[in-house]
Formats: sequence, structure tokens, C-alpha cells
Amino acid sequence: MALAITGARLNGEQVCLRTADGLIEELGAGVEPRADDDRIDATGLALIPGLVNAHTHAAMTLFRGYADDLPLMEWLEQHIWPAERRLEADDVYWGTRLACLEMARAGTIRFWDMYWKQAATARAVKDAGMRAIVGAPLIDGKDPDQAPRLLAKARRTIEEIEEAGQGAVRPALAPHAIYTVSEPSLRGIAEISAERDVPVEIHLSETEQEVTDCIAETGLRPAQYLDRTGLLGPRTVLAHCVWLDQAEIELIVERGATMVTNPVANLKLAVGGVFPYAAARAAGAEIALGTDGAGSNNSLDMLDDVKAFALIQKHVAADPAAVTAAEAWEIATGQRAELVGGGPLAAGAPADFALARLDAPSLALGELDAGLVYAADASAIRMTVVAGRVVYRQGDRAELDEVLAHAREQAARLGLVRS
Repeated sequence: MALAITGARLNGEQVCLRTADGLIEELGAGVEPRADDDRIDATGLALIPGLVNAHTHAAMTLFRGYADDLPLMEWLEQHIWPAERRLEADDVYWGTRLACLEMARAGTIRFWDMYWKQAATARAVKDAGMRAIVGAPLIDGKDPDQAPRLLAKARRTIEEIEEAGQGAVRPALAPHAIYTVSEPSLRGIAEISAERDVPVEIHLSETEQEVTDCIAETGLRPAQYLDRTGLLGPRTVLAHCVWLDQAEIELIVERGATMVTNPVANLKLAVGGVFPYAAARAAGAEIALGTDGAGSNNSLDMLDDVKAFALIQKHVAADPAAVTAAEAWEIATGQRAELVGGGPLAAGAPADFALARLDAPSLALGELDAGLVYAADASAIRMTVVAGRVVYRQGDRAELDEVLAHAREQAARLGLVRS
């Protein structure tokens, strides 16, 4: 059944939006709902593009509040990775279902995920009604002899994600980082990506130590080294990108790769630097925003992250106009990075959007972009729609209570919560 959103405000005027087959069929002031439409009265609500979380580890909602306040590598090696070795499919399924609810509650319609038990993630996304690009972490411990095994696994994960996601999920290849994956494996992943036209997501230049080690081992900085492997290209999404220099930024732009900044996670893990947004923008980079996982953020609310992104960039530039609210909002909704998805609302576009409450204190006065970026939180989102289906409606707790109960059970099984 088609969905008709009536009475919503868009760019200052009252409009009607109609969906059909997961797309926006009509949108405008003169559009009228049809007799058989499923109607939603959106009077007093603003129609806004959905947010795109361009880098996260969804099932790590189970790890929220576990092993906090530690340096990145100590956090990973001594706490997160040992716990993750105990993960089972049900853990990942319910952790991802909880993540989907949390993201939808704040207006997110699509996310890029890198996590274990990828089929369980894909199934959870499908069941939640969300969209996602999912990749399984690929790690060979930098052992070149393990490359054939890792590349065989990479091919299997593509098939598993496609089968489990049933159209709601697009597969990705997800080599973890240059310090956990050997060069032969990175080269092979680049070849599979080209062969299958599958995107790649990888952590890059998150810490200064990563840069120092890469130069010591290869004589190159991380982006240059990734380019040597053939993995820096238009299908590649680079998460973090904190410690890039100007030459690397220009190389990334030349190759057409996408940079994703994760400001809140980087602040919490104290990586010691800030994403060089001004230089990346000046070079013409494709730029997106992500939360990282709930183990390191600890929130999946993109409204939190877009504010942090804008304020940090203003601060480091010593210029309050360094990033405008409208610009930050475009980045958060995927409109400054074609690969990650998202975009403006228009006829023919995917029917993915949110409705924000104009009576919320944060949005009742002033410009909408400024309210969304600098003031709003998830409480301002009344409804989120993906592919023409309502996936979140404020006040509806039936699904949330079920998902929370299962997530708590799985976290307890893993020893991640207090008794």
C-alpha cells in the first residue's frame, strides 16, 4: 500500500508526499493523497531527509559502557577483542536490532556496518526495515601466508550477506586496517572489489601511532600505502582519517575515495587529533559522518555527532563560520558523499525520510537547519520512514521492549553487564 504524508512542512511550505514501491512518487504543495493510500497526518511536523551513519559497528550496542575510558589499543586488545571471540549469531542479531531501533529513533535511515557474524547483522537489518551496507571484518594478522584463506572468506561473506539481507542490505568488503591485514590480502580485496563491484570500508589513520608504524615499515604514509595496494579508489570508504597530511588528502580526492569522520568516538578515545575537514573540503573530498560503534561513542544518535562535528571544526579553525549548519546537515544526510547513499527529498528518490516535531523546544524557533544541528536530539524525531515503511513512531514501545529484553540477555551471556 502507498503511504501519504499530509500537512508536513518542507522548505517553509505545506506539502504532501506519496510513496509507491519504496520510492517517493509525488512530493509537493499540490499533491493530493489517493483513496487507497495509508495516510499519516503530519501537521506540525517538518519533513527532513534521513540521516546516514557512514561508519559503525552496530551490534556493539551490547558493549555500551563496557571497558570505558581506556586508550584505543588497550581497549581493543585487552577487552573488546577477547570478548568478541565469544560472540554467537544471536548476540549480533539482537545487538544489531537494538542499534537499528536506536538509529531510527534519531532519524537515521541507512548505515555502513563492519562487524562479525555478518549474516546475523544482515538479517537483523532486514527484520528492522532499515537499509545498510554490511561488511565482515577481514583480519589476517598481517601474515601473508593467510591471504588465500582470508580472500576465500571475503568471497563467502559477500554471498552470505546478500542471501541474509534479501535486498535490504548491500554487501561490502571490510579489511579492518592496514595494521591488521597483510599487503597480499589488501591487494586481493581490491581485486575482488573491482570484480564484483562491491564497496570497501576500512579504518585509516585513526591514530598517530598507525602513521608512525606505517612509515617505519613501508616508507609511506597510510593513504599512500593503501594506494600502493590498489585499494584506494571510488568504491572505498575510509573511516576516521584523523592523521592525514595534505598530500594524502589530495591523493584520496584524486582516487575518488570517501572520507568518514567520527568526531565523538575520536574524542572519547583521545586519538590526539581532529579530522582535517577544511583541507579535505578545499580539495573537493567526498565527506560523510559516522558514530562508530556504541562501545566507543557510546551513542548511535547522529544528531549528537553532527553537532560535535560542527563545533569541533569551528573550534580548531578559530572561526564560527568554518562550518555552517546547512553544510553540516548535508554531510550528516549523505549529500556530500555519493557512495554512502542518502540525498535530498524528490520524486523518484528512495522513500527514506524522517518527520521532526516543530513543537519540540529545540525546533520551535529559528532556522530548521540550525535547530537540527545545534539543538535537537532524538526526542525531536516523531517518525522515521524507510522504503515507504514506518520503522519508528515516537511513543511506540512494543518492539523496543522485546528487543531490549533479548539484548540484555545476550550481553549478560557475554559477561558485558553488571549482575
